[in-house]
Amino acid sequence: MPPSAPEGLNVVAVVFFLLFVATTLAITYWAAKKTKTAKEFYAAGRSITGFQNGLALAGDYMSAASFLGIAGMVATKGYDGLIYSVGFLVGWPITMFLIAEPLRNLGKFTFADVVAYRLRPGPIRTAAATGAILTVLLYLIAQMVGAGDLIKLLFNQPYEIAIVGVGALMIAYVLFGGMKATTWVQIIKAVLLLGGATALVVMILAKFNFNPVALFDAASAKYGAKFLQPGEAKPLDNISLGLALMFGTAGLPHILMRFYTVPDAKAARSSVFFATGWIGYFYVLTFLIGFGAAALVGREAIAAQGGNNMAAPLLAKFLGGSAFFGFLSAVAFATILAVVAGLALAGASALSH
Repeated sequence: MPPSAPEGLNVVAVVFFLLFVATTLAITYWAAKKTKTAKEFYAAGRSITGFQNGLALAGDYMSAASFLGIAGMVATKGYDGLIYSVGFLVGWPITMFLIAEPLRNLGKFTFADVVAYRLRPGPIRTAAATGAILTVLLYLIAQMVGAGDLIKLLFNQPYEIAIVGVGALMIAYVLFGGMKATTWVQIIKAVLLLGGATALVVMILAKFNFNPVALFDAASAKYGAKFLQPGEAKPLDNISLGLALMFGTAGLPHILMRFYTVPDAKAARSSVFFATGWIGYFYVLTFLIGFGAAALVGREAIAAQGGNNMAAPLLAKFLGGSAFFGFLSAVAFATILAVVAGLALAGASALSH
């Protein structure tokens, strides 16, 4: 039977969430003592290694929209949800080969600094700041929707509580710790998210004797063969969506900003290489999580208990009970906190520079 919606506080989620918040605030305090200059605040003193920045890039990019949204799209739309995973991932080679090294070589803080160095600074900075702020706002909305859904599902609290809480922690991370604190928050979040998603996929495959084909067959038997086939979208629509996903990834302000945190262009390239590997692995997991949610929980149960965004947490409850549900929900909420902090720093940089 599909899992019923949890009632009241989930103790595991509360404990894990408080532990994450305490740890990240301690990191923020440590970083605040080391952040004395603009270079340290906006670029972590350019002291982050390629491997560390790769994990931080992955943590910045693997947002609640990725974990909750894409898994939910696959669970409810089937094959068509895959285009979002593939499209986002293909944007990273573009970033590595065309963007990472030139941005780092110029040694600035934001993309606007780079372009204004070559063109008229006034109009360029205005346009770049406007575009960056609009992108950050749209991205923030997606994170806040995920936070509201989780708070409502876990604690029976309204959206306003989630927005105020996430906003307060975001301001603390960015205002006191700057890029150094944000980087380490992203790294911790990336490790937790990858570990939680991996555990969830192992539990899914265990239900089907570790045979992915059996998983897809179960979803197909439940919803028909078309669930595993491309939809009826027009070819030009698919091309347009694919281009938007590819080049949109390469232009995200909170991603571009991370290339200024490494010491040289070689480290910038290697950080994108590591990030692409982690993100590719993660999107394979979300694809399996989506089909697992469709086969085991059911689209009707997902729609009745929070909608698409709750597919992964509800699947965690079905497979691992309240304890694993609480752990994965807390990881998802930690994901929201970390991504929002990166977005806020990108927005602040766009305005200040």
